[in-house]
Amino acid sequence: MFVVLLVLAVVLGSVVFHMWSPWWWSDIASNWVGMDDTIILTFWITGAVFVAIGLFMAYCIWKYRYDKNKKAEYEPENAKLEWALTIITTIGVIALLAPGLIVWNNFVTVPKGAYEIEVVGQQWGWSYRLPGKDGILGTTDIKNINDDNPYGLNMDDPYSLDDVLIDGDDLHILNNQPLKLNLRALDVLHDFYVPQFRAKMDMVPGMITYYWFTPIKTGTYEILCAEYCGTGHYAMLGYVVVDEQGDYDEWLSEQMTFEEVLASNGKSDLIKLALNKKNDF
Repeated sequence: MFVVLLVLAVVLGSVVFHMWSPWWWSDIASNWVGMDDTIILTFWITGAVFVAIGLFMAYCIWKYRYDKNKKAEYEPENAKLEWALTIITTIGVIALLAPGLIVWNNFVTVPKGAYEIEVVGQQWGWSYRLPGKDGILGTTDIKNINDDNPYGLNMDDPYSLDDVLIDGDDLHILNNQPLKLNLRALDVLHDFYVPQFRAKMDMVPGMITYYWFTPIKTGTYEILCAEYCGTGHYAMLGYVVVDEQGDYDEWLSEQMTFEEVLASNGKSDLIKLALNKKNDF
């Protein structure tokens, strides 16, 4: 009887702890409420199965407790029971997988007109690149990376000069504007993750990965690297600030373009070269 009570206590304690747990995810600040709904659905399904199995175990321990006057019955197969378990399990697996596949399809399908931002991760910090007045990000090549061109921008790309570069500062984004984040890593694996936005994706050296989201709540949110990237991983932090239009425009006007960065470094020859190629284009 003690074992029965112990199993019941585990089941009851688990349910109570889950329902009144002080630990839960942060308030959502993006359009990805579907991710939260999918996780909650998973909790309900797996929780119901956990409770059912726990109560069944307690029942079996009590019902079939040792009795010297009882004799076990050997039944190697039970087709009816096997079919029932197979059907119930199939329904449960479909209920777990289908919502996640729907959310994933939405996650990788970027809406037309989404504003593109490049996020660059390296040990151990973040930098960003925004399209300039032309609204298009210039192309990059890892071979171009040097002290004067840390992003590896192609000087023969006419869209590169007006790109806005943000290095070692907070990233500001516009509230209710769909964003596509193009993710690059310059050294090892990183992962750009803001818990309130829910979305995240690994950043792989030599590749450009991406995800999209729409911020729906103004505020300042902490950036985490969700992929262990070395001894300074714990300190690879930053902030994303979600602004309304006026505050965003004011912040953006204070940022430097690639052309201005080159000029401040005395690289007017590179600017002239790029402008000539732009005119040729």
